[in-house]
Amino acid sequence: MAKDEKAKAKAQQVKGKVKKEAGRLVGDDSAAAKGRATEAKGHARQAKEKVKDTFKR
Repeated sequence: MAKDEKAKAKAQQVKGKVKKEAGRLVGDDSAAAKGRATEAKGHARQAKEKVKDTFKR
């Protein structure tokens, strides 16, 4: 379960990074901002999983 959630978090980070860079390359500030937000959600999700792992041990 935890590995699945970690993979989803990493995928969300990558998706956000791609959106951010694509928006930056074409000059679309809105798309870049949405990409940064998606990437941040992925980082938060990953942090949550790390905290859960810490308390499981």
